[in-house]
Amino acid sequence: MRREQASGKDYLPLSSRHNKFSIVSKSSVFHSDPEILGGTVVFKGTRVPLQNLIDYLEGGYTIDEFIDDFPSVTKEQAVLGLEEARELLAQAAQ
Repeated sequence: MRREQASGKDYLPLSSRHNKFSIVSKSSVFHSDPEILGGTVVFKGTRVPLQNLIDYLEGGYTIDEFIDDFPSVTKEQAVLGLEEARELLAQAAQ
């Protein structure tokens, strides 16, 4: 798998089709459908991309600020989504 560089950080792209579908198939929080934002990974029951949460946290905003701006996502969804992402990253690092 190809690594990419962003802001001086090395990372595996979340948006690659193989990774996206393996993440989504194991998730109770995320969903991907070609009819919703072209298959972008979103929080289930919403049109809010996972990337929005990542961008908010990376920008120094809190989960509560994210929830205020995207009220269709619950705090429980956001926290569980971060926990799932952490577990998947830990598994991928092994």
